[in-house]
Amino acid sequence: MKNLLTCLCCALCLITGASFQPPSEWTPLLDKSLSKWEIYQSFYHKLGYKGKPPVDENGVEIKPIGYNVNKANVFSVDMVNGEPVLHITGEIYGCVFTKQEFENYHIKLKYKWGTKKWVPRINEPKDSGLLYHSQGKCGVEYWRSWMLSQEFQVIENSPGDYWSQAGSQVDVRAVKDSSYKFDNNGKLTTFAGGGPNGGFCQAGTNMDKPGEWNEIELITYGDKSLHIVNGKVVMALSGSRYKDGNTLKPLIKGKLQLQSEAAEVYYKDIMIKPIKGIPAEYEKYFK
Repeated sequence: MKNLLTCLCCALCLITGASFQPPSEWTPLLDKSLSKWEIYQSFYHKLGYKGKPPVDENGVEIKPIGYNVNKANVFSVDMVNGEPVLHITGEIYGCVFTKQEFENYHIKLKYKWGTKKWVPRINEPKDSGLLYHSQGKCGVEYWRSWMLSQEFQVIENSPGDYWSQAGSQVDVRAVKDSSYKFDNNGKLTTFAGGGPNGGFCQAGTNMDKPGEWNEIELITYGDKSLHIVNGKVVMALSGSRYKDGNTLKPLIKGKLQLQSEAAEVYYKDIMIKPIKGIPAEYEKYFK
């Protein structure tokens, strides 16, 4: 009888242990109905765009399409092998953005290019991006499509580049050849739209896997961030801030945006978790 009771107790422990596993530290952000995201669409941009509001044939300013209007079904979710995959056609400039703001987190996701390209980037590399620390209204930057934010660029041949969006600024260790490029032994350089060094810094290493699913990770804590592509750190950023009039303010939290930028792209496995600091293996990038 004692042996029987022992066996029953062991079996009960196995059953309850399997039933009450702690939840995963990662939270999925993508589902079939895009329930955690909203949509913004701006314009069908044309060749020759120079940052001014588009006008019609009579010279009258065209209004943006606006929020939560999914014209031309630019944003959709396909279920592939039971898992949601975000499909962005790229035909109209805009984004999906999270309803929730995030601060101090690690996010990872995978992307893969489709075949379609649109004006005005027919002859340019396929382009999209993960915009983070996004605040305020959409349509406030050069392309009148996105929020004030920092950009983790998703682009052919150089994923992980940095772009300033609408007054954001950041410091990166970089070297300059034909353009600035991340180098952890380089000089700490400020990048800001309209600043003396411009608002762009190229990823330190090309980790692109053409034609395949690529995994990108963003680790951000306080004013510091890391752009990671297929397991390799390609950019380390610090001093995240933005210019509000003549005042610089911290830019350390906000919503997430995924761009529609004239190229067809797919995203999947979008997962996020909170962190309590820059992981020890990456501290060397900020010394």
